[in-house]
Amino acid sequence: MLRILLFLPSLLISVATAAQITITYQSSAEDFPNPERGFYRYTETRSGNYSPLVVGELQSYRNPYTPGGASYSVVSTLAFRYFFLEDFKAGPISQNYLNEVAADFAAARAAGVKLIPRFAYTDEVNGSGCLSFICPPYGDAPKAIILQHINQLGPILAGNKDVIAAIQMGFIGVWGENYYTDYFGDASPEGNSQLFDADWEDRNDVLEALLAAVPAERMVQVRYPQLKQRLVYGINAPTNSLPLTVSESYSGSDKARLGFHNDCLLASADDFGTYANYGNSSSGANSDTANLKPYFAEDSRFVVVGGETCSDGYNPQNNCSSTNSQAFGDSELRRLHYSYLNSDYNQAVNNDWQSGGCMDAIKRSLGYRFNLTQGNYPVSVTAGSTLPVTISLQNAGYAAPFNERKVELILRETTSGEIWRAELAEDPRRWQPESGTVVVSASPCLPASIPIGNYELMLHLPDPMPTLYGRADYSIRLGSLLPGGIDGWEPTTGFNRLGQEITITGVSGNCGGGISFVPDNQSLPLELLTFTGQARDKAIHLKWVTQLETDLEFHEILRSEDGVNFSLLARKNASNSGNSTTSYSFTDRSDLANDWYYYRLRSVDFDGSIHYSSIIRVTVEDGGKQDLILSPNPSSERIRLMWVGGKPEGASIQVFDILGQLLFSGPLTNEIDLRPTIRGNCVLVVNTASARWIKRIVIR
Repeated sequence: MLRILLFLPSLLISVATAAQITITYQSSAEDFPNPERGFYRYTETRSGNYSPLVVGELQSYRNPYTPGGASYSVVSTLAFRYFFLEDFKAGPISQNYLNEVAADFAAARAAGVKLIPRFAYTDEVNGSGCLSFICPPYGDAPKAIILQHINQLGPILAGNKDVIAAIQMGFIGVWGENYYTDYFGDASPEGNSQLFDADWEDRNDVLEALLAAVPAERMVQVRYPQLKQRLVYGINAPTNSLPLTVSESYSGSDKARLGFHNDCLLASADDFGTYANYGNSSSGANSDTANLKPYFAEDSRFVVVGGETCSDGYNPQNNCSSTNSQAFGDSELRRLHYSYLNSDYNQAVNNDWQSGGCMDAIKRSLGYRFNLTQGNYPVSVTAGSTLPVTISLQNAGYAAPFNERKVELILRETTSGEIWRAELAEDPRRWQPESGTVVVSASPCLPASIPIGNYELMLHLPDPMPTLYGRADYSIRLGSLLPGGIDGWEPTTGFNRLGQEITITGVSGNCGGGISFVPDNQSLPLELLTFTGQARDKAIHLKWVTQLETDLEFHEILRSEDGVNFSLLARKNASNSGNSTTSYSFTDRSDLANDWYYYRLRSVDFDGSIHYSSIIRVTVEDGGKQDLILSPNPSSERIRLMWVGGKPEGASIQVFDILGQLLFSGPLTNEIDLRPTIRGNCVLVVNTASARWIKRIVIR
């Protein structure tokens, strides 16, 4: 192997010593999906008309998507999810709604995406009777109701922390933006134009309750920097309060867990009040970018930051920095460490980035972008000794990962495929853009028991959550290429190949202690080809097909009502048919009282190794019950009409605006296109001779 490498100078591989080689990597210009970063896709649902997330649609987010009216396309692993609670302003959230919320998280898990949830009570804009575009009363909920709802949602958030990227504070005010509110101090011109001590105390009560309900592993985003300052330092905290320090970061404290979402990024000099001092009982309100922007810039090094642009009125300042001496749009994203943005809004600003030439760089740079620069590896080693590895990398993104992430070295035997892992004492949250070159240096032990052979060396950055660990769609892909421009990413395993094979020649000593390679006990000699379910004749019929079964003991069928808590339903002995495919089936004839159930397979090897399938949701037939699902909603494109229980015959469609004016009518089709003449909040009605379906839609 060494002799071959010496005759390939074009691959930028040089011999450092007789036992070590150095590999130099290139940077890729490709925009590809990576967990917990990038442009997100917008979704919403309402208590009066729940529109569930659909696994297939969520899976499609990884494919290029061009929003309506946009000149750019994006790929996504994040979905923003508005949960509107408009029907529960005076009492508890219904159990049915809570079940639907849990089902959405399960759908995200099955699809390989993460959600950014925000709960709110209203997005209604009532501009009648005042000088502003929005007038009180606004229609949000009082503190007692909000605290009750947070308490109800706590178990769901805890049970689904794996697929929550971060959660936004929400709850207070129109859109959950903590501004136009009936109960927490109206700082708008229609109110008092400032907040008072009691307002801050009430807001802190809500935020403290949310921090307590959200699992400690996840951050909570607030709309305004001052919301964080006055929770951490008290209601008299000045705008020049101290930001997070390195030693305080990722400590689990409230200060370390509070990030930001800016929903009017680059809209004005102070982003429409984002960087405002809203006062208190002893001081008035004023714009304060001089203190709050530097605070935000420093604090954001260690917390999650995201949002959306909301107006192109701050042009040319919000354009690409290369287009105008006054422009700083893309450089502002880097200075303030943005990890995600809305792909659908505001397209006027986003389109300017495309025409200005910086959109491709923004798509690559939101969040983290880890590029290997150089690696130094041994050519051969002996079992019982250490494997010295030095990897140099740079974070070319705007931010570091904001959630915990594992770092593993992988050895995979080139003939048998046997995998050994060594978890390194590294925290990618510390690999920040400001860090320059990051050097990962480790010498994990190769146990004497590792078989002699040739092994490919790889780097793996998996999600540490047990439900997601090892899934490639939740593992980080590097932004670098192997010598010769070869892509080292493995989409089926989530491993990043390092371009080096290492030969284990024999046994010498027994290193033991410290970091060590261990065999991969999670890999089974099994390939699950399909797993499906269908409701029929008051039962649910499950089918699955496997291949490569050897030394497998049995399959277990697990069932859940909420997509989180599964129980054993049945067990099937494995056939161990080797390379041949095997078909299995099972019929669930138990009492099916719910509208749907969740299923997954747990396959167990004779040595105790376990493999879990993806989760599927099966809708229960209910005497021909029909329901209509609209997707996407909100929409800036064509709207698909999907039916549960069969499409009705002889139906028609009508679309009304919120004042009841008819905007569109026609026969029932599988897809409608309301662009470009219809915009805003509308009501879609499907009529038959004996039934009627009413769905609210938003046309962007």
